[in-house]
Amino acid sequence: MTEFLEAAAGFPAVLFSSALLVVIGFWLLVMVGGAEVDSFDSDVDLDVTGLGGVPVTVAVSMAVVVAWFSTLAGSVLIGRAGLTGLAHAATDLVLLLVSVPVAWGAARALVRPLAKLFPDEPGPSRQDFIGSLCTIRTGRVDAGFGQAEVTARDGAVALVQVRQNPQAREGALTAGSSALLYAYDDAGEFFWVAPYAASLDPGHPRVDHG
Repeated sequence: MTEFLEAAAGFPAVLFSSALLVVIGFWLLVMVGGAEVDSFDSDVDLDVTGLGGVPVTVAVSMAVVVAWFSTLAGSVLIGRAGLTGLAHAATDLVLLLVSVPVAWGAARALVRPLAKLFPDEPGPSRQDFIGSLCTIRTGRVDAGFGQAEVTARDGAVALVQVRQNPQAREGALTAGSSALLYAYDDAGEFFWVAPYAASLDPGHPRVDHG
């Protein structure tokens, strides 16, 4: 154990040991809600390095971990080889120079499968639902209560909070009723809805009673 601690505190592993502590601290902040995974995406573009497709913090974290592990393992092997003086210093320098491309290559290989977990296009926002048809899921909807089910463009189904304006003098909305989401209240975090007749939908098939 002492051998590994000495290697981690010695050159060149110590350079990446410090970086690893920063990485660990950052992810602890993410876990407690003190930071966002994509906090630095607007400041750095990793596409030119082949590490694009994932947040900057993910790519950098992977590179730091690989670099730290490679220099740590290399330092342990150098120590066991019994090298001293100039030979030891030269070998440490070579290890540092080799660990950087190794870390970059490993991170680049890991980015490809992880990129699928971070799609380029953001998910649907609440504003995207405005103008959508929804189905009421509560027994009533009024100015202070109501929920409805709405389908996003990608097919995902969401349960949203809805309210009906009592001054509009519209028909009552009950469970199973179709309604139109026509506005969103940011402060209250709910949608304003109005009764909607499916027969008025341009996409609704017309029934011929003749």
